[in-house]
Amino acid sequence: MAAATRGRPRAFDRDEALDRAIRLFWTKGYEATSVRDLSEELGIGQPSLYNAFGGKRALFDEAVGVYDSRYGGFIDAAIEEESTAVQAMRRILAEAPARYTRRGLPRGCLVISGDAGAEDADVHEVMSRLREEKRSQLASKIDADLAADHLPEGADPSALSAYVMAVLAGLAQRARDGSSRQELEAVASIAIAALP
Repeated sequence: MAAATRGRPRAFDRDEALDRAIRLFWTKGYEATSVRDLSEELGIGQPSLYNAFGGKRALFDEAVGVYDSRYGGFIDAAIEEESTAVQAMRRILAEAPARYTRRGLPRGCLVISGDAGAEDADVHEVMSRLREEKRSQLASKIDADLAADHLPEGADPSALSAYVMAVLAGLAQRARDGSSRQELEAVASIAIAALP
């Protein structure tokens, strides 16, 4: 005879619920997303939300981590796969317009705008650190190119990597504001032309 299981099984698919939470945070940001919004979007009661995810903040942290691997990742891929920093920067800027305007997904980037208007200093700190990690990875690749004489002497890895990240932030915001992919591609082309 099979042993009886205790409690009711979860009446929802956790991965699907997490994906819905990612999209909600991506659309509204951490601060503007309430626990009630999450409960309604995920189709579960607030107690179930806390049991499954540990609350809004824990869910946001998990959502950001999964977002980067499921929907982001193009910056990491370019840094890892391209042989030079200039090729990586060009690829990042060229791919961003399509990434930020995908059909069926919120526009822009959760990593760039997820903490917009957040009063929670910890949320801002986590997101700021994530953005800084991306910039630092790119700066390290630029450093390596300088050492290998692939870039002109005097190129500033910190400024160049910050430039690329600033352009990405602008592209993401323009996408959220409704700009077309073609407009974003034109802006990215100007930014690419300005690279050393």
